[in-house]
Amino acid sequence: MTRDLGPLSAVVDLAGELIRRPSRAGLDDHEPVLALLEDWLTRRGLPHRRLHDDTGRPVALLVEIAGGRPGPWWALDACVDTAPYGDERAWSFPPAAGDVVDGRLRGRGAADSKLAAALFCHIAAELHGRAAGLRGGLAVLLDADEHTGGFGGARAYLADPDAARPAGVMIGYPGPDEVVVGGRGLWRARIAVHGTSGHSGSRREVVGAVSRAAHLVRLLDASPLPGVSGEFPLPPKLTVTYCHGGEGFSVVPDRCEIGVDVRTTPGFGARASEDLVRAAVAELDAALPAPRPTEVTAVTSWPPYRLAENEQPAVALLGAAAAQGLRVRAKTAGPSNIGNLLAAEGIPATAGFGLPYAGLHGVDEQVDLASLPVVHAVYRRAVLGLLTG
Repeated sequence: MTRDLGPLSAVVDLAGELIRRPSRAGLDDHEPVLALLEDWLTRRGLPHRRLHDDTGRPVALLVEIAGGRPGPWWALDACVDTAPYGDERAWSFPPAAGDVVDGRLRGRGAADSKLAAALFCHIAAELHGRAAGLRGGLAVLLDADEHTGGFGGARAYLADPDAARPAGVMIGYPGPDEVVVGGRGLWRARIAVHGTSGHSGSRREVVGAVSRAAHLVRLLDASPLPGVSGEFPLPPKLTVTYCHGGEGFSVVPDRCEIGVDVRTTPGFGARASEDLVRAAVAELDAALPAPRPTEVTAVTSWPPYRLAENEQPAVALLGAAAAQGLRVRAKTAGPSNIGNLLAAEGIPATAGFGLPYAGLHGVDEQVDLASLPVVHAVYRRAVLGLLTG
């Protein structure tokens, strides 16, 4: 128990239990985490159900607290899967510790985002007891498929015909100083570069696929991108993220694949990104012809987004923080998050505002519990403001 936190010790206890059930994306079975949450919700009489992906695999729990009066629904979102541990020998404590030492909750998921999941469950339990006086409703999405990058829980939530569509979402990422109200989008593609195969020791000179791919990488790295324009505060960015090709020392490879990630902005979106990449590909094929043209396959695309100054739920969350005497900045992020997926569906979202942390996705992940009372008060005030009008 964490007695100095009073009733909020129960939040820490639940978060610790979640941390002690490993749920690394792509590595662990998430059933123990989901079962623990289901048991906790059932014992408190909170309405909840599992959400499944197209294969029938459970990817989230959805808690739904319906108000007694008409109004919009709002959602709190926290992931209950985690990043991998990495080199466990580098940790100074077990990655699944789930304990409190010197006022810090320790273990993978403490920051991202099992403490937020526990906090949101407790807020839902409180509101369930006073639901008759609320407008609309509150959904809490406990996402077990976030760190894969597939965002299966969020996708299942949006596709569920029985779920009320949220007017806005607050995503419980950590960090006390900023609320993310926007982010760059992305456009990603796989590029198959071809070449002439042969023996590396042959007298016949051929240009292999890896050499052609290296030339394309140079062209892409040198491609001009616009700077910041308009009200969006970040420029677009192109990164070559992988290069795979070849099978040994004696064979000139005839195929090499590279991955391209373009972070997009309102002034430089998916179409502009694809045009830029295809222009570089055309230059490659003209300068170094190959038996087959280079192939570009778009993989995924999300739009950039940025909430207006007067748009909910950002107003509610930033206002609640200010009411607690906090100076919290609104931020447009470089990396993408579930907010981009929600933006594509026309749903405004915030990300961030939580406890101070260390070791996010690294070693010795932990959060400082001293600010848990004020973080709880901010989310409670924001949610009640939205649900009472």
